[in-house]
Amino acid sequence: MNRIDSVSNEKIKYAVKIAASSSKRKEDKIFFLEGLRLCRDVALTGIKIKTAFFTDKAYEKNQSDADFIKDKAENSFLISQSVADKMSLTENSQGFYCLCEYSWVLSEKDIDAKGKYIALENVRDPANLGAICRTAEALGIKGAILSGCCDRFSPKSQRAAMGSLLRLAVVETENLPETLRRLGEKGMKLYATTPDENAAQITKSDMNGGVVCVIGNEANGVTDETFSVCKKLTIPMKGRAESLNASMAAAITMWEMMR
Repeated sequence: MNRIDSVSNEKIKYAVKIAASSSKRKEDKIFFLEGLRLCRDVALTGIKIKTAFFTDKAYEKNQSDADFIKDKAENSFLISQSVADKMSLTENSQGFYCLCEYSWVLSEKDIDAKGKYIALENVRDPANLGAICRTAEALGIKGAILSGCCDRFSPKSQRAAMGSLLRLAVVETENLPETLRRLGEKGMKLYATTPDENAAQITKSDMNGGVVCVIGNEANGVTDETFSVCKKLTIPMKGRAESLNASMAAAITMWEMMR
């Protein structure tokens, strides 16, 4: 492998820019991963790795994993610790970094009308987005439908998802109400969550067959336009809490969908 020791190297500057800029990621269709697990996971998925970087210590300590990742990458480099410090977004970096191509695109036509999907509307916290998709994969949800959400390819989203965003079927739509309306015409049940205690209780709702459940924005919930095409569901709560964190509400919702 070739070696990079300078933080001014163009490849390093490009990786740092991709990690930091959502617009650059979208423009170039490239995203940044950090950490042994995520880099190994992306190598296992078949997603194209454009460039892999390893510190000397990381390569020596995890040579079999590093070689596996290197074999899947178009280009690989050993890097100095100072370069790793420049690239790293975590306090205790493992010395593994990848630039990957997100050339796979799923659309509404890929949605299985008999499957169960979680839809996220205007979820802005990458930690919530990643955690929800991690839970979705763990519970066997067919996929996620995203509308107006934060960048799923951001390092924070990817880290919170722990690899699930590399494997879970994800569809993005600019008009969630219209997408849901068409899915409803295909026979899918459409639900949207709300803290309103007058809504139907999720524990008593029919989750058989194809289902889409919507989780809304952390502060404002589901939009009126989306509520207009969905049946409102609420998670029964006791105590004085007015609502649940978006990722917790999603976890309970998906558990009920799959129960």
